[in-house]
Amino acid sequence: MAENQSVLTSTDNEIQFYDFHPKMSDFYSEVVEGLKTEPKKIPPKFFYDETGSRLFEQICQLPEYYPTRTEQQILEDNASSIAQIIGDHHYVIEPGCGSCEKIKLLLDTLKPEAYVPMDISKEFLQESAQAVSDEFPWLDVHAACVDFTEPMELPFCPDEARKLAFFPGSSIGNFEPSLAQKFMQHVLNLVGPGGGILIGVDLKKDEQILNDAYNDNAGVTADFNLNLLARINSELDANFELEHFDHHAFYNADVGRIEMHLVSQKPQQIKIGEHLISFESGETIHTESSYKYTIKEFQSLGHKAGFNPIKVWTDQDDRFSVHYFEVPQA
Repeated sequence: MAENQSVLTSTDNEIQFYDFHPKMSDFYSEVVEGLKTEPKKIPPKFFYDETGSRLFEQICQLPEYYPTRTEQQILEDNASSIAQIIGDHHYVIEPGCGSCEKIKLLLDTLKPEAYVPMDISKEFLQESAQAVSDEFPWLDVHAACVDFTEPMELPFCPDEARKLAFFPGSSIGNFEPSLAQKFMQHVLNLVGPGGGILIGVDLKKDEQILNDAYNDNAGVTADFNLNLLARINSELDANFELEHFDHHAFYNADVGRIEMHLVSQKPQQIKIGEHLISFESGETIHTESSYKYTIKEFQSLGHKAGFNPIKVWTDQDDRFSVHYFEVPQA
């Protein structure tokens, strides 16, 4: 057994677990650095403490927030078509797998040789991999604790194995377009010639639908955004007064993205450890971008990364898309 390899036991079989010891983010340094830049920003990866993760689960159930249920419906309605186009007996690799819920919609039709969930959070990854193995006891599961945004190798995948990356949820929209292309190139190198990627992409649409999705009537998205400041207070010895910041999300048509900000309601100074951060009234912290694409735009991005676009599935209202790309044979 390799040095970074261990075995987990699920109800009916064993899971191979590989810990590549990814470097964890330095929350304090990244927050301070981001708040000292102009304009101020904090990476959206820091939304997801326990409270933030719970709030995001609530967001996914909101009537205004269409992406989760729309993508799920696309996968459910087209599972047979997807399997027919892609084929079976792949090593299915899911970077940033989270709870692994969406891949479960496809496993019975794709019939993969193995499933490879990947995430940076070791404990969460172990729980998710065990849940998949319990539900699909026939499936060979290899879980890899890794930073999927960096170039990666999976030495346990045989060279001759056909590899399919699965990247749902429109997570690609959180990357700047140049970094989205770079990520696609990482995936291309991972799956190799003849491999492919099945990826969820949110589409450009009526701006009111987009704005409503990030400004729900119940205020859950606002709570989610403001919880970032509560987390900084709790973990980094800061003194943000949440009542003096407002949630602001809007579609920026010039660059094709939703932007989420926290807006200072007055001139104020915030202390984080030994650092003092000054805010003017109306000054914002940019907390997230979510890029939207037309089908043609995203196919062009994939092609620039080296993939061939093969097939796109959408919902009847053309709100969301699931793309399949393949790497040309050498």
